[in-house]
Amino acid sequence: MSATLADDLIGVVERATEPLQRLSEADVSSKPGPGQWSKKEILGHLIDSAANNHHRFVRAQQVDHLAFPDYQQDEWVRIQRYNDRSWTEIVELWRAYNHHLAHVIRQIPSDKLGVTCDVGPAEPPTLQGLVEDYLPHLIHHLRQLGVT
Repeated sequence: MSATLADDLIGVVERATEPLQRLSEADVSSKPGPGQWSKKEILGHLIDSAANNHHRFVRAQQVDHLAFPDYQQDEWVRIQRYNDRSWTEIVELWRAYNHHLAHVIRQIPSDKLGVTCDVGPAEPPTLQGLVEDYLPHLIHHLRQLGVT
């Protein structure tokens, strides 16, 4: 399971990278409306998602049950001010981080996939559920960016 998901993740990331790189700085910096994220902020959110899930994927392998802080996505994006970064740097970081995350996913032993993970107020998913949910979430946001 983990190897296939990791391969799928790499495939999506590689297919999206070049179209992302072609987007203009002006296009990716503009916000479509008040309270909405720019394309830089959407990709920044995907970096934050990778970072949070990286911790979850690693930490869940160290315990029988993981209690992880809730991810406050709007605060993460606001604090990191992605609109102030170069688009090229954001794309490079997103690509590299997901390559590393794919490597981490490949290493998860099958006996750890059932570890439950409290990550917010909802019913705790298993590590397998978190891994399986990562790629659809990424694809959802890449569609918002117009690259899948």
